[in-house]
Amino acid sequence: MAGLSHKTARPVAVPAEAGAATGLRRPVPAAAARGVARVAARAAGALGRRALMLALLLALVFAAVELLPGDAAGATSERGDSAADVEARRHMLGLDRPVWERFWDWMTALPTGDLGTSARGQKVTDLLADPFPNTLVLGASAFALTVIASLALGCWAASRPGSLADRLIGHTSTAAFAVPEFVVAVALLLLLSLWTGWLPAVTLTGADGSPADWTMLIMPVLALVIPQTGWNTRIVRGALADQARTPHVEAAHLDGLPVRRIVWRHALPGAVPAIATGIATSTGMLLGGAVVVETLFNYPGIGSVLAAAVAARDTPLIAGVVVCAGAAISLVLLVADLVRARTLGECP
Repeated sequence: MAGLSHKTARPVAVPAEAGAATGLRRPVPAAAARGVARVAARAAGALGRRALMLALLLALVFAAVELLPGDAAGATSERGDSAADVEARRHMLGLDRPVWERFWDWMTALPTGDLGTSARGQKVTDLLADPFPNTLVLGASAFALTVIASLALGCWAASRPGSLADRLIGHTSTAAFAVPEFVVAVALLLLLSLWTGWLPAVTLTGADGSPADWTMLIMPVLALVIPQTGWNTRIVRGALADQARTPHVEAAHLDGLPVRRIVWRHALPGAVPAIATGIATSTGMLLGGAVVVETLFNYPGIGSVLAAAVAARDTPLIAGVVVCAGAAISLVLLVADLVRARTLGECP
């Protein structure tokens, strides 16, 4: 069987008269409008499904906090407060009302941007104004490095199938994903701080509440990147292996193209849907791991806020953290869905 040529034909301009004669038609505005409407409907549907999932998760949060021993009135009471004082505080916080009523009031105020009031009388939005952007910086940095490292390692392994490098990357990536973030964080603390003194062991904050120096981000970011790079490298390698069995990639091999070019130019574009979905799912694991990593490195993010909120049985503050994290995860998943649909030709 003759190999297919790898050269791409140049597009030939067709005059309007020739197009009319041969039956070719230019895209009309109505078709473009229908395409945009399909994309908007798809995005709205995805957002609606994830909003419903987030609402169910928030209901579970309210129920779980209600089942914990004690309540916010007792957890935030001052030393020397009498039982009457605690009961008055419980009434002030609305804890004497059914949990479903408190959940409904909180959910109906959510569309207006009101995340409620914490057990200590502070607005939840004010409490999250500084820590959540810090967590986003940490998570976005780890996400970007994870994407770069996973693509580089996965493509490198795919360009040398069956070689020592391929086997080494496969075993190392599996081992890296199997190690929890807190174990990686402790190892980094020992290696880069206690033994060598290259990096500070804890994060110091500046006047604006953010890390005082960018070097204080290195170890928290690495603690998140290493496990997720292992997971996503396996996804990239598997997706490229599936593409290697497709006819157009086999034809490129028969044409004698360099393996690296085949991987980057022929296999990788077809693997984008699977890779995008896999990497997008890492967002939740990155933000979940960030809670533990921030606590270990004293990073000024939502990790310490969430830990204090759980200790105080502060349901509105816990729900506010869940909403912010859920919104960030849903946005990344929506982008991944649109990338996947565009690559597969399901939207214009």
